[in-house]
Amino acid sequence: MHRRQLLIAGGGLFALSACASSGMAIDGASPAGLAEEARIGRAVLPAQTPRAELLQPWTGPYQGVPPWDRVTAAGLREALLEGIELQRAEIAAIADNPEPPTFANTLVPYQMAGEPLDRASAVFGVMTQNIGSDDYQAVDTELSPLLSAAGDEIIFNERLFARIRTVADGAAAAGLTPEQTRLAERTRDAFVRNGAALDAAGKAELGRINTALSSAFTSFSQKVVADENTFTHIPDEAGVAGLPASNKAAAAAAARSRDLAGYAIVNTRSSVDPFLSFADDRELREQVWRKFVNRGDNGDANDTNALIAEIVRLRAERARLLGFANHAEWRMQDTMAKTPAAAMDLMNRVWAPAKARVAEEVADMRAIAGAEVGESGIEPWDYLYYAEKVRKQKYDLDQNELKPYFELNNVKRGAFHMAERLYGYRFTPLPKGTVPVFHPDVEVFEVTDKATGRHVGLFYSDDFARAGKRSGAWMTTYRSYSTYDGVRNVLASNNNNFIKAEGADPILISLDDAETLFHEFGHALHYLSYRITYPALGGTPRDYVEYPSQVHEHWVLSRPILDGFMKHVETGQPMPQSLVDKVEAAQTFNQGYATVSYLSSALVDMDLHTRAAPPTDIDAFERESLARIGMPKEIVMRHRLPQFNHLFTSDAYSAGYYSYLWSEVMDADTWAYFEESGDVFNPDIAARYKAIILAEGNTTDRAEAYRRFRGRDPDVAALLKVRGFPTS
Repeated sequence: MHRRQLLIAGGGLFALSACASSGMAIDGASPAGLAEEARIGRAVLPAQTPRAELLQPWTGPYQGVPPWDRVTAAGLREALLEGIELQRAEIAAIADNPEPPTFANTLVPYQMAGEPLDRASAVFGVMTQNIGSDDYQAVDTELSPLLSAAGDEIIFNERLFARIRTVADGAAAAGLTPEQTRLAERTRDAFVRNGAALDAAGKAELGRINTALSSAFTSFSQKVVADENTFTHIPDEAGVAGLPASNKAAAAAAARSRDLAGYAIVNTRSSVDPFLSFADDRELREQVWRKFVNRGDNGDANDTNALIAEIVRLRAERARLLGFANHAEWRMQDTMAKTPAAAMDLMNRVWAPAKARVAEEVADMRAIAGAEVGESGIEPWDYLYYAEKVRKQKYDLDQNELKPYFELNNVKRGAFHMAERLYGYRFTPLPKGTVPVFHPDVEVFEVTDKATGRHVGLFYSDDFARAGKRSGAWMTTYRSYSTYDGVRNVLASNNNNFIKAEGADPILISLDDAETLFHEFGHALHYLSYRITYPALGGTPRDYVEYPSQVHEHWVLSRPILDGFMKHVETGQPMPQSLVDKVEAAQTFNQGYATVSYLSSALVDMDLHTRAAPPTDIDAFERESLARIGMPKEIVMRHRLPQFNHLFTSDAYSAGYYSYLWSEVMDADTWAYFEESGDVFNPDIAARYKAIILAEGNTTDRAEAYRRFRGRDPDVAALLKVRGFPTS
């Protein structure tokens, strides 16, 4: 994981890659000029030969690939420790260079420094998140604080900072291109935001805080994963009455894998949500629901409340040390929203109509449930179950009627076709064994440009849940694509947690799962489309990065995708238009639930991180925060604080969970643009979207880029319309 890249880009899983479609640099810099820059940059760095195997340049086809077949926990530990030392020597060479600082002898080698550590860190991230066995968790516990300290050491290097600041402050006089100037200035500003201008005592204190946070993040992640490895055992058929056959089969397989008879509902969303939606046994629904929403909140060894209190305390201390009123003010310096107030304004505009819609949804459910729910009314473990009954009554739409059209492999093929139609990318599966993989389930695809046949990169697809793997769905990259030191392709991955079917049975997923797959694939397409020179300009602001992923969800139900790929597993026929019409008529159905469950998490996140005095009793804070915003009693936060990985496994989404909503404003407005053109695959709009929204990375201001693409700022009314809320 390239720490300078993460620092500048804002952190997280999606700030890792930078990919281009040609060897030409933006702003007119010639390949010859870049080659000279690279020569000067390389000359600054000391010649070093790594000893550890996992630090070596990757070999094999496709410009080299990660050596997953040779990775061990012990080897990874050795590589990370040596990689830190190699990086330290390279940073020292840049900082101590006797030549006057220039872009070529300071910023360019700074991009190059730490490449062996980057390779090992890419492997480190996958083995801890996708495998997560005890030996890798031990490496994570030991090495995460050391990696954090190594990053601080770079930021706190006064000589390095002085050189970077000199280049940035003198960019105009030196005649730097706009892209070079942006890189230099953003690097300087990121150093300042992260403590480079503090005095010695301040740096020591900040280093202590950052190291403590790194350890706390690792511990939080491990505790939540441990609770997600639990399950609810259901011994007989009666307990799974109402579940679709595919979900019953998955639950039976989960039980057998644990040497149990009957069924097991694993404590992850991909197993729990279907059970809550269809299981007839109300008491079992409550049992499964409570186990799921209480992850990290059971007063046992995996309880995370004390860790959260420590994390928010440390964050508040760090913010004050850096001159900010609170953590949110600090985190939002490099976002589109800029301030907590701006984010709150958008959230509050949506919160009131969302709550009003929940009241309507609950009334509809009460009318159906009647005496089944008694005096207590609809409880959180009832919401999805009765929502499905209302959906059937109002729209004659049964989610189980949709599932046979969404077979996992067909959904993936549909996503690939979308990429080909919009951007000219072709995804070709590689035969097993062509390149190493970290688990037998992983599939690898070569990505090429359809028009030219040019190789773009590889796409790794890790679709299935397993013990030790973190929950949810995410995208990351193993290698950035850039042109500043020769063309480098991109190695991208999508990671899901679908439940395997028995034997050769088709793997059927829900419409929501299909949209999630297209969402994460949208992240990959974003990074496969970059046309940037310098890797540090690859990541985009946190409240922009979800936009290119969210907009791709809309193509799932487009007619060309349905006709070509979403075919019934038994009949082979595409989804009939009559069923699509039902889906579209019901698109705003249950938006009260969807919006309130998400937005309550975002509002509590912002409340937590704007407090002058951080709370110590996390459960009490959560209850009080929800009470202040009037949280409907029938719904629970999508992510309660004790299991909120977005907030407490790194700083990436802290004070930033609002970003999905901020991005959705642009997403809804963009989809309206395609629809209004009369062709959702409009080639002119798609070409401009690729060139302006995707390809530029962070080489230009993203708000200005959206105006160039759309001709104006995004319209919030498009978001309200998509969710079915009043637009006035």
